[in-house]
Amino acid sequence: MSTAQSQPELVKTEYIDFWNDILVPKFVLWKHIIVDGLTLHSAQVFPKLEVREGDRVVDAGCGFGDTAILLAKRVGPTGHVFGLDCCGAFLEYGRKDAEAEGIDNVTLIEADVQTYPFEPVHDFCFSRFGTQFFENPVAGLRNMRKSLKPGGIMTMIVWRDLTENPWLAIPKEVVLRYLPPPGEDARTCGPGPFSMADTNVVTKQLEIAGYTDIAFERIDADVLVGRDAEEAIAFQMELGPAGEICREAGEETERHRDEIIAALKAALAPFQKPNGIMMQSSSWMVTARNPG
Repeated sequence: MSTAQSQPELVKTEYIDFWNDILVPKFVLWKHIIVDGLTLHSAQVFPKLEVREGDRVVDAGCGFGDTAILLAKRVGPTGHVFGLDCCGAFLEYGRKDAEAEGIDNVTLIEADVQTYPFEPVHDFCFSRFGTQFFENPVAGLRNMRKSLKPGGIMTMIVWRDLTENPWLAIPKEVVLRYLPPPGEDARTCGPGPFSMADTNVVTKQLEIAGYTDIAFERIDADVLVGRDAEEAIAFQMELGPAGEICREAGEETERHRDEIIAALKAALAPFQKPNGIMMQSSSWMVTARNPG
C-alpha cells in the first residue's frame, strides 16, 4: 500500500497535542472496545452510503483506519480511499491491517483535515465521529467540501445529544456524584463529541461552508462498552465524559475510586448481555452535497 506522496507538515495545535499526548495512549489501550463498539453502530450506516465501485473517497479523521479499509473494499481496485488523521499512531494500525488484508487502494496520511490542501477530485467524503472535534467547524467542513468534485457527496456521523446516549450519560452522572466537573481551564480534545448534536446549528454550519441538499437521519444502535463489568468500568473511567471528569479530578478520583467503581458497577449491571455490556447510543447521519 503506497503512502508515499508529498504532504504539508502537520501544524500542531493545542487540540492536536491533546489527542496525541493524552488520548492516543488511551484509545490504543481500548482499541478493541472503540472499534468493535462503533462498528456495531456504523454497520447501520454503511449500506446507506452513496459510494460506488470506482469512486475516489476521502475518509476524514479516519482513526485506526477501519472505515477507510471498508470503503476501499466498497470502491474496489478501480477506486481509491484517501484517509487522514492527526494522530499518526492510529494510522500505523490501519496500514498494517490493510497490508494484512492485501488492500492496496487506500492511502493513510497524518494531516489536519481542517487545513489539508485537497484537490477537488473525489466523489465522496466520509467522516465517522471526527468532525465534532474541529477547532473551527465551518472551516473544517468547507475544507472537506473542497475535496469533492461538483455534485460530490459528504456524509458524516455525529453523536446526538448526551441525553440520547446513555452509554456516556449514565457513567457521567455517576462520577459527578463523587467528583467536581472539569474547570474552564481543563485541557480538551476540541469542542467535544456532542458539539454537532443540534441539527439547526449543523445545518447553518454546512450552509455557510457551501453545501446544499442537507439531510439528517437518526441512527440508533447498541454499542459495546466492555466485555464484562470490570472492563466497562475501567473504560468509562478512562474515556468519554466520565473519563474526563476522573482525569481532571486527579487525586480526588483516587480518594473516591472504590466508591465510584461500586456505583458504576451497579449502574451498568442492567446492561449486561451475553456478549458484554451493551448500551444505547444515538447519532445523526448527516448528508450534504457540493453544489455544481
